[in-house]
Amino acid sequence: MTYSELYRNGTRELSRAGISEAALDARLLLEFITGCDRQKILMEPDASVDYKDEASYGELIAKRAEHIPLQQLTGSCCFMGIDFAVSDKVLIPRQDSECLVEEAMRYVPDGSDILDMCTGSGCLLLSLMHYKNNCRGVGVDISEDALNVAGRNLEMLRRDDGLNGGDALFLRGDLYEALVEHSRKFDFIISNPPYIRSDVISTLMPEVRDHEPRIALDGGGDGLDFYRRIISGAPEHLANYGMIFLEIGFDQAEDVSRILADAGFEDISVIKDYSKNDRVISARYVI
Repeated sequence: MTYSELYRNGTRELSRAGISEAALDARLLLEFITGCDRQKILMEPDASVDYKDEASYGELIAKRAEHIPLQQLTGSCCFMGIDFAVSDKVLIPRQDSECLVEEAMRYVPDGSDILDMCTGSGCLLLSLMHYKNNCRGVGVDISEDALNVAGRNLEMLRRDDGLNGGDALFLRGDLYEALVEHSRKFDFIISNPPYIRSDVISTLMPEVRDHEPRIALDGGGDGLDFYRRIISGAPEHLANYGMIFLEIGFDQAEDVSRILADAGFEDISVIKDYSKNDRVISARYVI
């Protein structure tokens, strides 16, 4: 079959399955399988595709039709201009989360010590370190499978000299319990914790509900469990005048701000994402 025939067939199958961006996903999967870019596919639509590639493409289209996320099928996701490895063991990095990194970059100087709680793929910590110099990072997650993915991303950046003189390590544990043997203070804490209310998860789109790890989504009955735990433990691990940056749900700014204030944090600020929804909270801790 030709590029154009495969593309039409893939788009049609994904459309029938209710995939919202069927044409885009069909093209991206075709590029992934054949190794060709969009320009070649457009310029040579009648070129024949290798039989093995044709079969592999059909398999991926069938999986995408089952609402398996595109990023899990390709094993990669672009975040902050970096291609990070992902799997079904980690939350797929979202563009909304780039707001957290962009906001933190305004305050994080070169040479900082950064702690990333619930690190998942490591995309927050590693992208922040990539755009700064000589930073030292620690990422914590309770999932060994997630840390394996984060480790792959760390090695990728090390190999490509993408840490700009800095380095990071990833530790397994239940939040601050992972830091028992690491007594140093951090200048910054960042986190995109689980913050979806338990009773809402069943209503999420199938790509998220059925294929992303619940452990990375479920924030408890009111969605605030991890904010309470991360914020209450932060003062013990922050240096004087240290800052915390947290991603939040669109309706959680008031509650998380109150938790921060009750824990003694100052200079609490709420930052909106590009859709004008509350997305990030930052605050400073003064001893």
